[in-house]
Amino acid sequence: MRRPLQVTLLVLSGLGLLHASLFTDLCLRYVKPGMRPLLIASGFVLLVLGIVEAAAREGRDPRKGHGRHGGHAHGAPAHVAHAHVAGSHEEPEEHHGHDHSTVPRVAWLLLLPALSLLFYAPPALGAYTASRQPAKVIAEQDGFDPLPRTSPLPITLTDFTTRVQQDRSLAIKARTVEMSGLVTPVPGGGSWDLTRIIISCCAADAQSVKVRIYSTSIPPANTWVSVTGNWHPGGKLGTKSAPVALDAQTVKKIQRPSNGYQDALPFPSG
Repeated sequence: MRRPLQVTLLVLSGLGLLHASLFTDLCLRYVKPGMRPLLIASGFVLLVLGIVEAAAREGRDPRKGHGRHGGHAHGAPAHVAHAHVAGSHEEPEEHHGHDHSTVPRVAWLLLLPALSLLFYAPPALGAYTASRQPAKVIAEQDGFDPLPRTSPLPITLTDFTTRVQQDRSLAIKARTVEMSGLVTPVPGGGSWDLTRIIISCCAADAQSVKVRIYSTSIPPANTWVSVTGNWHPGGKLGTKSAPVALDAQTVKKIQRPSNGYQDALPFPSG
């Protein structure tokens, strides 16, 4: 059972990777776009290895050699051949109490990840993950460039956080800004978090950037939205006491962007 299992795992894993990275965009749920070519290459390698292993196994199938020597070496009498086998150091491994020709049944569980890529891919990271993570720590910034006069001002969640808590020129005060992200509910109601989940390599290193939104209604969790509004007053602007929050003027549902795992500027309105 070992060889068929190896071939099956290699082929299914290769097909699963190709399905997720070459024929669909499923891989972008778990890795950044730059990893996609590596996944495609890995899928092809696994598929080729599976095919080569299957062909090699077919070529060395022991059943094809039964009858070539009549079961005994060079026509030796049966009792001589049997005696030679009995005294040989190359005894079947069963004689030592172990049978390595089969694989433990638990090994078949390795098929589940491969099959999941083909038939049921796990969903992208969303509100469930973000609600269980603290907000990402924003690096300290020494100086700030003047803000463009555009209104509403497109801004990332990280830049908004930095301006609110570190920019002592108060440039963000009274400015109407626009941000986009996914909706993450918060306990108690009355507000919610606009969230961007950021990954450096894959879903395992995900971190969240959040801005608290105050609006008249709360969109469903995991909805991607574009929000315009003004900073929600509180504490002292330009210091850590200022809340990273927005009084929303408009909340508009949008499609999940292709750069959903980056803290990117909102796409221009069409």
